[in-house]
Amino acid sequence: MQTNLFLLASLTLLLAVNVSSRAAEAPAVIPIWPGEAPGEKGDIGEEKDMTKEKDNLISGKPLIRLGNVSKPTITVYKPAPDKDTGAAVLVCPGGGYHILALDLEGSEVCEWLNSIGVTGVLLKYRVPARKGMERYAAPLQDAQRAMGIVRHRAKEWNIDPKRIGILGFSAGGHLSAMASTAYESRTYPPVDDADKESCRPDFSVLIYPAYLTAKDDLTKLAPELKVTAQTPPAFLLMTQDDGIKVENVMTYGLALKAVKVPYELHTYPKGGHGYGLRPSENNVSHWPARCAEWMKSQGFLDKK
Repeated sequence: MQTNLFLLASLTLLLAVNVSSRAAEAPAVIPIWPGEAPGEKGDIGEEKDMTKEKDNLISGKPLIRLGNVSKPTITVYKPAPDKDTGAAVLVCPGGGYHILALDLEGSEVCEWLNSIGVTGVLLKYRVPARKGMERYAAPLQDAQRAMGIVRHRAKEWNIDPKRIGILGFSAGGHLSAMASTAYESRTYPPVDDADKESCRPDFSVLIYPAYLTAKDDLTKLAPELKVTAQTPPAFLLMTQDDGIKVENVMTYGLALKAVKVPYELHTYPKGGHGYGLRPSENNVSHWPARCAEWMKSQGFLDKK
C-alpha cells in the first residue's frame, strides 16, 4: 500500500514538473518565408534596435524599436495547458511602418494573452516601408502569410482554426484592419499549403490604430480599406487626446455598423498614443480587461 502511494505521489510530482516545464518553454520563432520574402533585394541594412538614449520611456521603462526587418518571423507564445482556450491572436506591433515597438506592443501583449488562455503569435513584419510600394504592402504580405501558417498548423499548436484573431497598435492597427478587409486573395504568389488556408482573421482588436481615415476627410475611410458584411467583428479603442485622431476608430466603427458587423468601441478622454498595456493613471489603462470581457462575450474564450 505504501509503495503504491509512493508511486502515485511520484507520478503526480513528475506530471506537475512536466506541465510547469511545458508552460515555461521558450516561445518558438518561425520564419514566415522559405528563403527571401517576396521582392526583397537585400538592401535594407542590418536588423537592429534603433532606440536612442534620448528616446522617451513608457511608464518609466524603455522599449525596443526594431528597425531594418527583412526576414519576417512569427513567435508563438503558448499559454499554460490548464488555461489554454484554443483561441489565438496574431499580434502586430506599431511603429509608423518604420520600426516595430517589439516588446511594448508585441511580446508584452502576447504574455497578457497567455494570461487569459490565448496563444499569442507575435508578427515581426517588414519595416521600413519599401521604396516604390505602399507602406503597408510588404507587411500585408507578411500578415496574410502568417495567418495562413497559424491555420495550417492549428492542430499541431492546439488552436481552434475558427478562433484566430488579429490585434494591432497604431500602424499595426492599420495592418490589422487591412488584413481584415483584404483577405479574398493573397497579395503574393502562393508558396505552399499554408497559402491554401484562409487568411481572414475571425476577429480584430484595433488599439489606437493609425491611417484608417482618408487624409483629407476624417469622416471617410482610407480608400484601401474595403469594409463589407464579411469583415470580422472588432474591438476598437482610442483616446480623445491622441494626436493620431480619435476619428480613426469612430469612422471604422461607423463603417462596420453600416454593413451590420458587430463591434465594440471604447474612447477615453486622456492617454495619448503608444502606451501599449503599460499602466498609468489614465482609465485607458484598463483596456486589456475590457478587451478580455469582449472576447469572452463573443465566445472567443470558450474552451474547446
